[in-house]
Amino acid sequence: MSTYLFGNPERRRLHLVAALCVLGTGLGAVSYLAGRSQAPAGNPTPVDFADLPPGKLRTVDWMGRTVWVLRRSADEVAALADRESELIDPHSRQSLQPEGCHNRHRSLRPDIFVAIGQCTHQGCQPQLRAGLGVHGEFLCPCHTSKFDLAGRVFSKGPAPSNLVIPEYRLESDTRLVIGEV
Repeated sequence: MSTYLFGNPERRRLHLVAALCVLGTGLGAVSYLAGRSQAPAGNPTPVDFADLPPGKLRTVDWMGRTVWVLRRSADEVAALADRESELIDPHSRQSLQPEGCHNRHRSLRPDIFVAIGQCTHQGCQPQLRAGLGVHGEFLCPCHTSKFDLAGRVFSKGPAPSNLVIPEYRLESDTRLVIGEV
């Protein structure tokens, strides 16, 4: 057996090349997935929300990702406190978000919510479910994970963590820039 694999220089070289290809592919896949799991800053994308009424969602493409900009009503912001006992991480201690978004509404401004629109379970795109009184939510149709209007995940579902908030800044009262602090 050892002469079959190691005695023949051509076969040895073939096995070495194959092993290096498999290793390179694995390392490439790991680095790609690690890069996608972060909330990177960069490639600034301006978003004007002057015409966005309360309760409506704007979808924006940023670095190949879907980003949501939701204008919440004052009642929706106030209702974020109502169901915190049902959430996995209500205070967002284990969440990815900019420092200025460590608050109940997870945003720089209470009425404007910005998040990457990918479920933290398997990356599916949740849908905004309005019409639930002041308790709107995002529902992942694939595996039924639910998130409140601050992107905080409910404990009854497979998603392990809150939605990711990208780096962004408010440029004016009606405009924000995603990917820039």
